[in-house]
Amino acid sequence: MPGVTYDDDAPPLADLMPWSVAPLRPGRGWPTAPDAGSLRARWVELLAAEGAEREGLFEVTRARSPRSAVSQLPGHPAGTERLARASGPCAEPVRVLAAPFDERWLIPDHRLLDAARPELWRVADAHQVFVVETAGDALLATSLPPTLPGGRIRPLYRRPGGSEPNLAPGLLDQLARVLGVRPAPEDVVAWTLAAIRPDRTVPLTGDAEVWSHGVELGRRMLWLMRRDGDRPKLPGGRRPYVRAPLPAQPTSLSYDADTETLCLDEGRVSPVPLSAWEHEVSEVRTLEAWFAARTAPGVPGTLSAIRPVSWQQPWTSELLELITVLALLSEIAPARAELKVTSPLTATELHRVGVLPPPSSVRRPASVLDHQEEGPEGQFALL
Repeated sequence: MPGVTYDDDAPPLADLMPWSVAPLRPGRGWPTAPDAGSLRARWVELLAAEGAEREGLFEVTRARSPRSAVSQLPGHPAGTERLARASGPCAEPVRVLAAPFDERWLIPDHRLLDAARPELWRVADAHQVFVVETAGDALLATSLPPTLPGGRIRPLYRRPGGSEPNLAPGLLDQLARVLGVRPAPEDVVAWTLAAIRPDRTVPLTGDAEVWSHGVELGRRMLWLMRRDGDRPKLPGGRRPYVRAPLPAQPTSLSYDADTETLCLDEGRVSPVPLSAWEHEVSEVRTLEAWFAARTAPGVPGTLSAIRPVSWQQPWTSELLELITVLALLSEIAPARAELKVTSPLTATELHRVGVLPPPSSVRRPASVLDHQEEGPEGQFALL
C-alpha cells in the first residue's frame, strides 16, 4: 500500500510477529499455586462440597460456573462432564509462568478457567517460545504456557514441533539478503529481546556484526528467562547461599544493602546483588512478588486458603536460582543500552520489498488438527 509510514521507521513488534493471543484470564486464583500438592487438596475439597457450597468454593463468574459445558483443554485429558457432577482426581498439574519470573503450578482444566486461550495450548511444547508483553515496557520469554496478566502473547511457532515461524512472511529471506546469512527464527526473537524499544518497535540492522552482537545478548537473555538446560550460575564467591536457616513460616522479606543479604525473618541468604533486589517488572519488585505468592495467606473459607503450612524446600532452590537469573540479566543491561543499530533495515524498506504489512491470514492461528479434542460431555470438539 503506497504511502504507508511508521513512526521512527522501526517496524512494530506486532508486524514482525503478527499472530498474537490475549492473555489467559483464569477468573479465579485457586487453580494456580506455588506447589502441586495444594492444588490436589483444593480439588478434593471442591468435590467434597455439593450444590450451593460447591458453587461458592468454585467462585462463579459470568464465564464459568460448575454447570458450564466446555471442551477439553488441548493436550490435557481432564474430564469434560459438568463440574457439578465431576468425580475422581484432578488433571495432573503443570508448570506455567504465572507472573514475571515466577513459575507455579496450574490444574489444566478448561472448566476452571474463564478464558483459557486453547489456541496457545495447541502449540505449547518443548520447541515453543512464548514472547509475553508485560503491563510495562518489558518483554518476557518462556517455554511454559503463560498465564500472567498483561499484554499480548506472541508464540514463536504457529504449529507444534517448532514449525511455521510466527514471523512476517519473507522477513527471514530479507534478513538473509542484507546480512549474508540466514538467521534462525530464535535469532529474531533473541534480537527482539535485546533491541526492543519502549514503544514496542524493533529496530533491525543490515550490519552482520551488529546483528551477531545483538543476537548474542538476546540469546543470553532467552536462556536465562527460559531456564532450560544447564542451570545459570554466578561466579564463585558471588553465588547466593543460605547463611542462616529459613524459618518454617517466614512472614517478611527485607534487604540489607550493606551486607548484600536477603532476610526472610531471621533467615539469611547472601550474597544477593542490589540489582537482583531492585529488579522490577511493571513497577513491581520481582523478588517481593515471588515471596508474597508463597507466603500470603488465602482468604479463610476459600480454596486459596488451602496451602502448605510451612516453607517448602523446593522454594529455597527456586529462590537461589531466581536471584541468580535476576543478577545475570542485570549484567546484560549496560550492553543492551549500548547496542547501536547501524545500517538500519527500516519498516519502509520492508514495505517496499513486500514483507510489510503482513497478510491478515497470518494474524490468525493456524489450523492445528494433530489430535482429537474432547468436547463437552465427551462429545468430539468441532475445530
